[in-house]
Amino acid sequence: MIPAEFDYTAPESLDAAIKALADGGEDAKLLAGGHSLLPLMKLRLAAPALLVDLRKVPGLHGIEREDGSWRIGAMTPHTDLEHSPQLGIFAKAAGTIADPQVRNRGTVGGSLAHGDPASDLPAVLLAADGSVTVQGPGGQRAISAGELFRDYMETAIEPTEVLTEVRIPSLDGWGFGYEKFNRRSEDWAMVAVSALVKQTGDICEEVRVGLTNMGSVPLRAGAVEEALRGKPLSAESIASAAEQAAEGTDPPADLNASTDYKRHLARVLCRRALGQAAGLT
Repeated sequence: MIPAEFDYTAPESLDAAIKALADGGEDAKLLAGGHSLLPLMKLRLAAPALLVDLRKVPGLHGIEREDGSWRIGAMTPHTDLEHSPQLGIFAKAAGTIADPQVRNRGTVGGSLAHGDPASDLPAVLLAADGSVTVQGPGGQRAISAGELFRDYMETAIEPTEVLTEVRIPSLDGWGFGYEKFNRRSEDWAMVAVSALVKQTGDICEEVRVGLTNMGSVPLRAGAVEEALRGKPLSAESIASAAEQAAEGTDPPADLNASTDYKRHLARVLCRRALGQAAGLT
């Protein structure tokens, strides 16, 4: 289908982009990679009057280590994450996103700002205890992953703010696992699980588990984390903890899977991802 008519601008500075957003009001939308917004526009599910393209804004690309964490520019494409093994679970998850065409055009900032609970990176950011930096007319502020996602495709980013960078801890010494289930390799996840484990000997010192497409926002599997934290790690203890992966979730039924099947997937994928993170598989 063909999108509704819209105006277009490509500012050459961050300040100009913020001003264009403010001047455009509620009918203005940012354009990053375009792989989330443009399909909605083609289906007439979104009809912004103005697109503000960020492709010419400097300083929004790149990956660098800074003060014990990783700084990722918001316009950094998924393929750059995929080919940065130092990013650990972020690199692994990015490599499962859609196909090479999408990974070369889609951006980390666009994915997070879109807030789709079925996309890969939101739950990974949540599990990693990361954050984003946004800038608007009122200045710059940081938003933690736990506060970023408010409801289905709704985030804490204000309409006149631009997501400029993503921050994730270096996670040195952590094991990680990422498991995703879909019908075809290019599809959105029916369910995906991000697992991070820090262990001393066979004891689980700390654990974080993120769930994709198990509710209207990405979720942490708190019951699983509580069951493993401070306990010996084994195939049996992980399997027992993973049985609680669906606790407190409300996954949407769709043409691919029922709610109960998604809860079953969460338990299975959680066991596998934790096994990877603990070095048991």
